[in-house]
Amino acid sequence: MSGSARRYEPMRPAQFAVAVCCMLLVVVGSNILVQVPLNDWLTWGGLSYPVAFLVTDVLNRRFGPAAARRVAWFGFAAALAVSVWVASPRIALASGLAYICAQLVDIHVFDRLRDLRWWRAPLASGVLGAILDTAVFFSVAFAATGTPWLTWMLGDLGVKLAVNVSMLAPFRALMWNLARPANA
Repeated sequence: MSGSARRYEPMRPAQFAVAVCCMLLVVVGSNILVQVPLNDWLTWGGLSYPVAFLVTDVLNRRFGPAAARRVAWFGFAAALAVSVWVASPRIALASGLAYICAQLVDIHVFDRLRDLRWWRAPLASGVLGAILDTAVFFSVAFAATGTPWLTWMLGDLGVKLAVNVSMLAPFRALMWNLARPANA
């Protein structure tokens, strides 16, 4: 059965609000943390941002790609608005552009692979999303700034890929708990 022919649980307004708040927290927090380098290879934002893919994948699995896209777009608008105040305009622009491109790719790839083994969709979509996000973000945010952005980009990507793999366990646990009946 293709993703578009599936029936998904409808997302209630409270669930939507929680999902957008989670996305906002991850993206804004990461925009603040990306400005704090750990060393010449990594910023703190590289550790926090991959959680955005976990949020998207859980939404995609439970509520379908349309709901995940809706949360991604609302999260994009909210995070961009807040990021302008907590980060530099260049960081906010880079973050917004990288975020929406990567999230839409993640949602599409996840939906195409959702019928394979449980781990393939979140792993493949997260890897592709992380590569796209990292390339777009670091080239827009830091190119020609005199910072070691190429090494930050490589370090950030390595951490995002490692965190993406580590997010498989929480994804599986959330899927198991979300699949149980509410009165169980």
